[in-house]
Amino acid sequence: MCGRLSQYRGIHDFVAVLSIPDALINHVGDEPLARYNAAPTTQLALLHLENERLHADPVRWGWRPHWATDRVAPINARVEKVAHGPYFRAIWPHRAICPIDNWFEWVDGGEAGKQPWLIRRRDRKPVLCAAIGQYPIGGAPIREHDGFVILTADSAGGMLDVHDRRPVVFSPELAREWLDPATPKERAEEMALSQGEVSDVFEWYRVDKAVGNVRNQSASLINELK
Repeated sequence: MCGRLSQYRGIHDFVAVLSIPDALINHVGDEPLARYNAAPTTQLALLHLENERLHADPVRWGWRPHWATDRVAPINARVEKVAHGPYFRAIWPHRAICPIDNWFEWVDGGEAGKQPWLIRRRDRKPVLCAAIGQYPIGGAPIREHDGFVILTADSAGGMLDVHDRRPVVFSPELAREWLDPATPKERAEEMALSQGEVSDVFEWYRVDKAVGNVRNQSASLINELK
């Protein structure tokens, strides 16, 4: 999964698909998020459950442990290793959902250069990405080392033509289970490894190369390239 995605709906549009009855603790505002070309280190809306209430907080995309100051903060974590490797051990118990509208990948086009593709759900519903992170608890202010990563798995089916990795995306039912702190770690690992949405759920198409420049944030970036 490459480092670019869109999160342009309002947070209430994302939350509605989860069907969690209690009122949202909303720290990202009610207006559309309007991020059509979000890059690493961008603060994105992240959802987590705390005291049986759903919280939405702006959290930086990217995280590294405090001792890993010699490298850039990763934005993704391979699901095959994340539950048992030392790098993400501190945040593996802190499960979250990063709701997005789509993500982008780049395919080598030979002499024409790399061609960006947009990937989204065929039904146009929000893409509920499994995430883990370090984020504010109890409405506390954002801290210097807060951040999150999106879990990724091997691509399958036609999506392999676009990229060999993809985010782990859950159905609303599994997203609720993933968010629930009562879900055992072993069950969470099983879900991440084998119960993400399959490639048939998604569609993908070429978009303008302008998405390659993070300064470009127009809604036109998600239009299909004819």
